[in-house]
Amino acid sequence: MALALIAGALANKPGSGGEAWVRLSWVLGLQRLGWQVHLVERLSGEDTAARCYFEEVVGRSGLEGRASLLDAEGRALYGQDERELLAVAAEADLLFNVSGHLGAGSLLDAPRRRVYVDLDPGFTQAWHADPSLEFTVDGHDLYLTVGQNVGKPGCPVPVSGIEWTPTLPPVLLDRWTPAPTPEGTLTFTTVATWRSPYGGLEIDGREMGLKHHQFRRFATLPELVEGAEFELALDIHPGDAADLEMLRSHGWKLVDPGAAAGTPEAFREYVRGSGAEFSVAQGVYVEAATGWFSDRTAAYLACGRPAVVQETGLGGLGFPGLQAFADLEAAVTAAESVRDGYEEHAAAARAFAEGHLDSDRVLGRVLDLVGRG
Repeated sequence: MALALIAGALANKPGSGGEAWVRLSWVLGLQRLGWQVHLVERLSGEDTAARCYFEEVVGRSGLEGRASLLDAEGRALYGQDERELLAVAAEADLLFNVSGHLGAGSLLDAPRRRVYVDLDPGFTQAWHADPSLEFTVDGHDLYLTVGQNVGKPGCPVPVSGIEWTPTLPPVLLDRWTPAPTPEGTLTFTTVATWRSPYGGLEIDGREMGLKHHQFRRFATLPELVEGAEFELALDIHPGDAADLEMLRSHGWKLVDPGAAAGTPEAFREYVRGSGAEFSVAQGVYVEAATGWFSDRTAAYLACGRPAVVQETGLGGLGFPGLQAFADLEAAVTAAESVRDGYEEHAAAARAFAEGHLDSDRVLGRVLDLVGRG
């Protein structure tokens, strides 16, 4: 049986069910295709809560014996230590390095082929191109990105001679079955972090905005769309009191993201219990027209939940279940369209997921690209 390693962050993102699903979709999706898969993660220090989160997610996902958490020195916090994992890696046909979680070293070098999976188009490429940073994406055989436009005309993201291959996020459709039409007032939701953990970014001499800058542009939306509610499972620091008050004053409902979506199961139920998604994007995704496609939006679509999302340059991917907006007026129009034609939008959302996001299809194409299809 073919063997793959998936390197990605669970323990490093405790309490984030959506982030966990991103990694699980690769692990469980490859298993569905007949691969033996081992999840590998490094944690910089001993963090009991983070380790417990890793163990809980691994256990509930049926990955016992196929997942390892290492500390900075390669000791096993869960599963196998680095010496044991090197023996596994030496037998591996593929390594999928999600967001470059696994840095340079023996574990990265050991598998026969290595695939970089970029979830942050613009950030990844700009950091790699910056000689003042230690960050690098070197050492991989295939470079995937959820930025559909990276390397294309009109997208100023620096590629440094690397050929970035676009991919859509894989979704396990049997885990994200269509949810019944919600009763009562249509509620648009999303799960988000107010301030980017990455800080500022400059591309082609231009300072890119961050996610909270984008949110502020659309703060008045709930007041402009009748017959709908807008809710954010928002990770926002109490120090951002002015922004909290601004959001509430315009009619946004705020809920605790840890309670609403802290585990993979809770995140899935939060999405399924929503009416639709409304979300903005990181400034670089928008301003550099990266064509970023959100794994969170993919989950909404798979459940038959329409999405109203900020335009990132996706262009031809627009369809009834996925409405993109560039300004406040367009956001109002898109939300009203979903409200007035909900069943059509919901059906189109699931149909798109079945046709384009199915993990068998997405990961099958990736395996074809590395000659393992």
